[in-house]
Amino acid sequence: MLDYWKGKNVFITGINGFIGGNLAKTLLDRGANIAGLIRNRDRKTLLFYEGLADRVTLIQGELVDRQLLESIIAEQQIDAVFHFAAQVEVGVGIKNPYLTFETNIRGTYCLMEAIRTSGQKVQSIVVASTDKSYGSYPKELMPYKEDYPLKPEYPYDISKACADMIAQSYASDIFKLPVVVTRFCNIYGPGQLNFSAVIPDGIRSALGYTKFIPRGDGSQIRDFIYVEDVSDLYMSIGKLLGSKPEKISGEIFNAGTNTPHSVREVLEMIFSKIGNTKELEEVIALMQGKQTSGEIEAQYMDYEKVNKYTGWKPRHSLEQGMEKTIEWYEKYLKVKNEL
Repeated sequence: MLDYWKGKNVFITGINGFIGGNLAKTLLDRGANIAGLIRNRDRKTLLFYEGLADRVTLIQGELVDRQLLESIIAEQQIDAVFHFAAQVEVGVGIKNPYLTFETNIRGTYCLMEAIRTSGQKVQSIVVASTDKSYGSYPKELMPYKEDYPLKPEYPYDISKACADMIAQSYASDIFKLPVVVTRFCNIYGPGQLNFSAVIPDGIRSALGYTKFIPRGDGSQIRDFIYVEDVSDLYMSIGKLLGSKPEKISGEIFNAGTNTPHSVREVLEMIFSKIGNTKELEEVIALMQGKQTSGEIEAQYMDYEKVNKYTGWKPRHSLEQGMEKTIEWYEKYLKVKNEL
């Protein structure tokens, strides 16, 4: 049977990022034609490291350039859009809210308006949001549900919640674009080169390249989902949206693994699997009584709704995904260190 994605023209904003690069890799394997927007030709990414950049059409430009976006949609005859480009750092949002709002809010409505006015019949538009849009809820109300009111507090969280509402407005009866918003838990895996994230930071430290500096006491509860499972989910949502837009357009979909962990548990798994028990003891000692600023105590969600619509469920446990992730970083950091 012909794969749905074979021959589809797909536009990915943020293609040079962690999730965009992984999705591009999977879609290329399915026979899709990929165009991607990049802000600069940063070669220290999965897209370039694994030679994917030579297999896609890269367009350099700004997400807030509506005319550029419109021309890409029309000239590349785009069938499906995955919107990943964003300023994703909570800390950067606090230090530079203007940049965060410009990229995440203005960037989203520029993209939506470009699609609307391009004249191209785009079949599916999937907007990547975050669990942080929900804001802080008591532990007893976890996991987040799609119908929870949004209560963002920090600039990054607010920017994503605003972008969600903008995206949904374009799926309304006014504009009728085929749009879905996704809110997934923490994503990890090969190609995550933002070392402020706990898993790549922990792996790099456990392998002896750096010293891990805890940002809290490790008690924060999070869910972590492997990036291959995320790519599968994005393709499932995009396929359903493109085939039956009337069924899911305008919907919000959460996804996690249904198995949350504390940050401390994750770090213990990383250091133990790598066999660096000495530094693990040092990290645990440093975490004792350390306060965390700008982080929500507990955030996780289930995949009940998206499973009902698409049948998707994660294929990797945290332990399985972590083993594959550590193996990738061992190779990547060894090569990087030898250059």
